[in-house]
Amino acid sequence: MLGSMNAERGRGRVLPTAPGSRVTRVELFYDLVFVFAFLNVTNVLSETLSGRSLLAGLLLLLLLWWCWVSFAALGNVVRTDQGVMPLVGSVTVAALFVLTLSTPSAFAEEQAQQQSGPPGLVLFACCYLIIRAAQVLVFLARSSRRGRTALRLGLPPLTSVALILATKALPESPQPWGRWLPLALWLAAVCIEYTSGGLAPSAGLTVVSAAHWAERYALILLIALGESIISLGLGPKLSAGLPATWPVIVASVLGVTIIASLWWLYFDTLAPALEQRLHRTRDVRARAALARDAYAYLHLPLITGIILFALGLKRYLTVISHPHGDPWWEHAAELDSRVLFAGVVIYMLGLLALGVRATQRIPAVATCVVLVLAVGLPWAGRLPVVAALAILAAVSVFLVLFGLRAGDPWRRQVRRTALDEQVAAEREQSEWRRRHL
Repeated sequence: MLGSMNAERGRGRVLPTAPGSRVTRVELFYDLVFVFAFLNVTNVLSETLSGRSLLAGLLLLLLLWWCWVSFAALGNVVRTDQGVMPLVGSVTVAALFVLTLSTPSAFAEEQAQQQSGPPGLVLFACCYLIIRAAQVLVFLARSSRRGRTALRLGLPPLTSVALILATKALPESPQPWGRWLPLALWLAAVCIEYTSGGLAPSAGLTVVSAAHWAERYALILLIALGESIISLGLGPKLSAGLPATWPVIVASVLGVTIIASLWWLYFDTLAPALEQRLHRTRDVRARAALARDAYAYLHLPLITGIILFALGLKRYLTVISHPHGDPWWEHAAELDSRVLFAGVVIYMLGLLALGVRATQRIPAVATCVVLVLAVGLPWAGRLPVVAALAILAAVSVFLVLFGLRAGDPWRRQVRRTALDEQVAAEREQSEWRRRHL
């Protein structure tokens, strides 16, 4: 009897989710902190942008994304707002915030020593380990085969942290390869984490609620788009905004137009189509594989594209807010322009890849537009800042308007199905509330 009571208490600490569960408010709060960490990469790179710092920032973004993916998968199998899970989430958020603070020095201390406080690289590695360990421990508590689960889920983050810490033990070298060797170890850590994620279906990880899974990724993308606008409005420094000159106003409006178009290209039809495909996939392993490919992997280019575009636009606005001549004809650095255009290209390539993986559709017009942008990427730096933004805005709006054409039966079917589901859910909730509230 006593053993049964203890078992019941143990189950009460971590409660399982149900197939119809949705995203909780506490998960939305956690996502705000994760997106802050994502966009902090933009703030760090906006100070000194170079090829090496850009690669370092992208590697950091990859690790942060995998932390969030693991946390999203955790919320799909347990109720994050019940039992002990809010405490686990609070520990994760605290560690993530400290990790975000350590981000600049984690790479900078390869050239210079920190003035005070713990070493940034060690602090980053410890916080990353805390975040990943908290996630793994909850999965272990729910697993019936803890030895196998511990090996498959616990070994990759431990190895990754060891590789990150190993960069601090590398000897200083005057050779050019000496500056790139630490990044090679970071890249190895990223490859280990993402390769282990490919084994998720065989490790027994399942998608309990397709609605929760799809909504979680849609919300993180929505928050990233929204906070990228906030980041732009803060200007090049957190303490100073942008001057309200006509070139800055026009460039800002063009930038917001592009961001709004990126939102529309995903949320109008593709997002509900992905969720509907996930619902229709009944086989457990096939659903886990689809969730891994279409969401954990292929949503990363969308986040990366948003971050790169926000970085390029922030650098653009800095140029025309402090011009050396006529701001209407001011040119940005070539790397700034390539980052800006690459962000939009990567985002749109991610959309195309999602369409192929989940819906087996390859839109010819959108594919041609993306190819044209990719081919024109090397010449983007020759355009004035405002002209480059105007071209990207025109292309983005064209794709939105083309997608709204009335002759697309696939879009009508997807949106009608989504509306029918929404109306049915609202009726069911209204009936329940009428009876019980």
